[in-house]
Amino acid sequence: MRDIIIIGSGPAGFTAAIYAARAELKPLLIASSVEIGGELMNTTEVENFPGFPEGIMGPDLMAKLQAQAERFGTEVVYDDVVELELDGPVKRVTLGSGDVHEASALIYATGSAYRKLGLPEEEVLSGHGLSWCATCDGFFFRQKTIAVIGGGDSAMEEATFLTRFADKVYVVHRRDSLKASKIMQQRAFDNPKIEFIWNAEVTAIHGDGQVNGVTLRDTVTGEVRALDLDGLFVAIGNDPRTHLVHGKLDLTPEGTIAVEGRTSKTSIPGVFAAGDVIDPHYRQAVTAAGSGTVAALDAEHYLAALGNENAAEALLENEFAVVD
Repeated sequence: MRDIIIIGSGPAGFTAAIYAARAELKPLLIASSVEIGGELMNTTEVENFPGFPEGIMGPDLMAKLQAQAERFGTEVVYDDVVELELDGPVKRVTLGSGDVHEASALIYATGSAYRKLGLPEEEVLSGHGLSWCATCDGFFFRQKTIAVIGGGDSAMEEATFLTRFADKVYVVHRRDSLKASKIMQQRAFDNPKIEFIWNAEVTAIHGDGQVNGVTLRDTVTGEVRALDLDGLFVAIGNDPRTHLVHGKLDLTPEGTIAVEGRTSKTSIPGVFAAGDVIDPHYRQAVTAAGSGTVAALDAEHYLAALGNENAAEALLENEFAVVD
C-alpha cells in the first residue's frame, strides 16, 4: 500500500506530486489515458506563469512539471479512474485496466472542463484565435476585433477585461436579455468598446489556421449572417470534473468539491482536493499549482499524524526547501 495517490495531471496534480515526492512519499499520480496535462495542453503560448519571461507553450510547461515530479520519484500511470472507495483508512482506486491501487491518503485534482459550443471547428482552431480564457489570451488581441459568446457574469467579466486590449468586442447572446448580475451587465453596457448582438447563436467558426469570422443565426427569425472577427472567446461556463466523487464528497452550490477554509481538506479524512475542482472563480494555472502545494502539505501532515515517521521528518525538510 502506498502513502499517497494523486488523481489528475494538470498543474495542481503535478505540483502536489513534486511536493509529495520531495517528502519521500513516493506518490502514484494517475493521469488520464487521453487528456493528459489538463487544459494547458490545448493552450499555445503561456505568458503569465511565473519563471518564464519569454513565455512557454502550454504542452511544454506541462512536460516540465511532469519531468520535475518524476525526477523526485513520482510514478505516473496513464489510465482512467473508474471507481473510488474513500471511506475508512485505506483509499482504493480502481482503474480502467482493472488494477486496484491503495493508499493512506488521496489528492483529487481532476480540474474542470470549459463548456464548448459543440462545433467541429473548435478542435481545429483552439489556441488559434479561439479561446476559453480571456485572462490567459487577451494580450494577444491588441487592437483586434473579437467576440465573446455568453450572457452570464463570466461572459461580462471576460468582455470587459478584453476591452483593455481589443478595439472592438462583440457580445453574442442567444437571448434578448442577460443572466449576468445587474452590476456586471451595467459595466458592459457602459463600455463604449462593447456591442451586443442579441438573439444570436454561432453555427460555424471560420478560419484557415486562424479564426477570421463566424456564422451567426438569429434565434428568432432564423436569419443567417457572417461576422468578421480576429478572435473568439467562449464564456458559457465550465464544469468541474467531480463525477467520480458524487455522493462520496460534499460539494458546493457551484458544484466544486467543498474544502475546509483555505485548506484542501474534504469531508472525508485523508482525502484532499486541489486546483480547478475546488475553484469556481480563478481557474489559472498558477493558482492551481499553489492549490496543489496546499494539498500535498495537508496530506503530509495527515500522514505524519498517522504515525508515519518518515513523512513527518520529510515534511519538516520539505516545508523549508526551495523547489528547483
